[in-house]
Amino acid sequence: MTLPTGKPTDAEAPAFTLIELILVMAMLMIVLAVAAPSLSNFFRGRTLDSEARRFISLARYGQSRAVAEAAPMDLWIDTRQGAYGLEAQAGYTDLDAKAADFDLERDLTIEVTDLPAKANRTMQAGLHANLPTIRFLPNGFISETSPRTVVIREKTGEAVWITQSRNRLNYEIQTNALQTALR
Repeated sequence: MTLPTGKPTDAEAPAFTLIELILVMAMLMIVLAVAAPSLSNFFRGRTLDSEARRFISLARYGQSRAVAEAAPMDLWIDTRQGAYGLEAQAGYTDLDAKAADFDLERDLTIEVTDLPAKANRTMQAGLHANLPTIRFLPNGFISETSPRTVVIREKTGEAVWITQSRNRLNYEIQTNALQTALR
């Protein structure tokens, strides 16, 4: 017996039929339809987590910058506009070229709780006057007038608490479960 040599003809070449391709596509569509709600919840949770991590990163950057530049840094929080940012305290520089501001994702809100009584007596100047402010001092400490807790919340009720650490030297993230246990 001899094997055929040369190029196979079109009739002999292995291939998928149109029916097989349509069946595979239909099965993929069914799998995607079942998995889509789970994926949307996953990405929504990632948005809340990402926003909390961005806030913490900005707080650490502000604290480092306060020490490096020997000037107080203000991390202001605008709860009405859903924004926050970092800038040098008014009066230390004419224009802060390194100032940063961020807007929250559309389904998120930010609120400030545990605001010390001294914070109401502190007068702020500048563009972000009368907003809750976390002030980082040039020695690396957090001002006593700074809020102790910032809450970033989704419309669904999920929330992340950003609180001062026990030694009051920085801020850290707490989840719903930990916050409920602390109450």
